[in-house]
Amino acid sequence: MKKFIIGNWKMNLNVHESSLFVAKLNQEVPIEKDIEVAIAPSLLALQPLSLQIDHKQMKLCAQDCYWRDSGAFTGEISATQLRGLAQYVLVGHSERRHVFDERDRDIRFKVQAVLRNGLTPVLCIGETQMERKDGDTEHVINDQIASGLLNVGSDQIGDVIIAYEPVWAIGTGDTAQISDIEQAVKIIRAQVAHMFGKEAGKNIAILYGGSVKLTNARPILCAEGVDGLLIGGASLIAPEFSGMVKIAGEVMKEQTEKEAK
Repeated sequence: MKKFIIGNWKMNLNVHESSLFVAKLNQEVPIEKDIEVAIAPSLLALQPLSLQIDHKQMKLCAQDCYWRDSGAFTGEISATQLRGLAQYVLVGHSERRHVFDERDRDIRFKVQAVLRNGLTPVLCIGETQMERKDGDTEHVINDQIASGLLNVGSDQIGDVIIAYEPVWAIGTGDTAQISDIEQAVKIIRAQVAHMFGKEAGKNIAILYGGSVKLTNARPILCAEGVDGLLIGGASLIAPEFSGMVKIAGEVMKEQTEKEAK
């Protein structure tokens, strides 16, 4: 199985700055076997960057999309319009849920739209600090997965990625403990298995996001069941981002050698 390193630039860098930064990444990000690297720039930068990047080195990810393919929806962008530009689309990021009040209904429709258009949805889930304190982590994870994947067929689940991003850890510098991450991953796999079968639960790619940086990337990537990282602020620092790609390559090699013994 691959490991995924996805950098979410959020609302940072204009088109020119994005181009300059990608030029740095082109020089620093290694091409690692079985490591899929993607960056999620602003919508305005997707098209020019699609012409600039080395697609063997990295792919593009959209930060969001609307669930209709076309129509009178001023200001929105559809998954249909992203075809040929991005390979991945973030869906249900905590900032979309909690800042822009996206509903579960919208999120599951977006997942369906992304799949319908031949792209890969990265469904973001995670609990808030209050939900964590109340002991509701498992309930929140199960509920968000069940709702987000409601319209997904058993023949499509293999094309879905799930990113566990505890809301309380995003941008705070407070990374979840490895034991917490591993427990959340087990819950996710169990819920996917409940909905789509044991093999689907075992094989679905699960990423971790939330104050990920170079100093904590290795233990997270080595955590049981973690298939990659969704990186926020650190993805805007070329040495940090490229360093995490290198670490992912090292971890993948170590795991492959261990399995071969």
